[in-house]
Amino acid sequence: MSFLTESMEDYLEMFYRIIQEQGYIRPIDLSKAIQVKPSSVTRMIKKLDEAQFIVYEKYRNIALTAKGLRYGKFLVWRDETLKEFLRLLQTKVGVDEQVEGIEHYITPPTMNIIHNLILYFKTNPERLKELEELHQANPPHHDTDLKQLRAWLFRHNN
Repeated sequence: MSFLTESMEDYLEMFYRIIQEQGYIRPIDLSKAIQVKPSSVTRMIKKLDEAQFIVYEKYRNIALTAKGLRYGKFLVWRDETLKEFLRLLQTKVGVDEQVEGIEHYITPPTMNIIHNLILYFKTNPERLKELEELHQANPPHHDTDLKQLRAWLFRHNN
């Protein structure tokens, strides 16, 4: 069994998003959406077709297989859930960039835990307030100006 690369996941997520939005997808739609050359899209289409996530016939629209739909739906849910979680916790910088860094290394069971935490905090807002108070009362125990960490390669406002 081969695993999806980060790039394959990103493409599959975008396939799913575009198909949900317009009902079909063409290679040019993908090229525009992720701002890459059509030749790069063609290579990835072939890989995803070989892995049976999509069905592709030259000069036709691309279709997601049942497997592609299942994975695409999860990938979009994962992205949206992580963004919602970081915003709920009032993350101040680079939510989208941080999610991009996190999402490829988090397991589905951990995603379920995060989803349940979101539900818990939404149904128990007083607990979220307690967490905020705890955060304010206990500043980071480390220097936050660690600009040489890879995480700071992203565009941060600070």
